[in-house]
Amino acid sequence: MTVTGAEHTPRIRSFVLRQGRMSKAQQRGLQDGMPRWGLPYATKIADLDAIFARCAPRILEIGCGMGETTAHIAAAQPEHDFIGIEVHGPGVGALLKEIDQRELQNLRVIQHDAVEVVRDMIAPGALAGVHVFFPDPWPKKRHHKRRLLQPPFVAMLAQRLQAGGYLHCATDWMEYAEHMLEVLSAEPLLCNCSADYAARPPWRPQTKFEQRGLRLGHEVRDLLFRRRETS
Repeated sequence: MTVTGAEHTPRIRSFVLRQGRMSKAQQRGLQDGMPRWGLPYATKIADLDAIFARCAPRILEIGCGMGETTAHIAAAQPEHDFIGIEVHGPGVGALLKEIDQRELQNLRVIQHDAVEVVRDMIAPGALAGVHVFFPDPWPKKRHHKRRLLQPPFVAMLAQRLQAGGYLHCATDWMEYAEHMLEVLSAEPLLCNCSADYAARPPWRPQTKFEQRGLRLGHEVRDLLFRRRETS
């Protein structure tokens, strides 16, 4: 794989590690589950067929939170393989616990910076879909540069999608939704599946975080884009 210089330019991270306290169950999930279901970060393309012991459509989820949505979707779609990326220990431990309890064979977890994982481990055209649900909106104007969905990263994600593959984002911050819509619409490899925002698909469950936002009066927006077919 040839990696462009733009993908290795210095950048501002979109997250701050605030690990917080881990419950005993999360600690057990992390300790027992990572050797079984975790993928170590590496500066080489991952052999996903070998990792999952089959050839299947692959979905990447960036920012799994506490893992309920990721595990729910993976359990409901056993014909797909899922890779969840999360940096925060309690969330990783909780997701690994979910994998064990649900006996999910089609879900793996990477505890690392998503930009570096996508850049270094995911081959162009390897993904059938990407989920980015409720990323940190960094609402203060001086922090907007920290937002994950910036043009260079969106371009990188689009390149990792196969033709017809989808990028599905969701946020409960309207100003960030407008930013997402602008950035995704400007990416030449992507086309919007809707006039602007999409309806929430029935397979995406409402998270506790999302329900809290709705109670606070936030408007949730889904965005669904697809990789253009190549000639």
